[in-house]
Amino acid sequence: MDTIIALTKIDFPSVFVSVFLILTGIKAMVSIFEWVTTKLGFETKWMKKRHEEQEQIFINTKMIRELSEKQQKDTMESIQQDKIINDKLKQLTNMFIDKEIDDMRWEINNFATKVSEGKPCNKDSYKHCIQIYEKYEKLLKQNGLENGEVEISMEIIHDSYKQKLKEGF
Repeated sequence: MDTIIALTKIDFPSVFVSVFLILTGIKAMVSIFEWVTTKLGFETKWMKKRHEEQEQIFINTKMIRELSEKQQKDTMESIQQDKIINDKLKQLTNMFIDKEIDDMRWEINNFATKVSEGKPCNKDSYKHCIQIYEKYEKLLKQNGLENGEVEISMEIIHDSYKQKLKEGF
């Protein structure tokens, strides 16, 4: 019980101040020791370890910088490659569209020639040619192009088709 009473009479603020002063003194002595050993050229284990850690941090920072620069370079190259691929894809798409348009034109004009020469054509051939013309017009519209080459051929086909319908196919 006496110990408990003695503990209640301890001046805690003085104890905290004393501990703080002791720790500050130890820190000051360590700093002075470090300064003296540095001036004399001695290197302790913990000083050597600290220098190695600092060197490792420097090396890691340098490597991170190099990796960042490489990533930026790779990103720029990737963007350039993407542009090249997009340009080539656009070129191929345009070539494909041109080919489709030419094929449809040829088919419509060929059928119109066949009709105007009086060669026999069945109802399905007419319907097919009209469907091709609708696809042709749609393709032109989607790509901002204008028709001008198959209008006369389609007039021939429509007139012939109407005539055949009147005659009773």
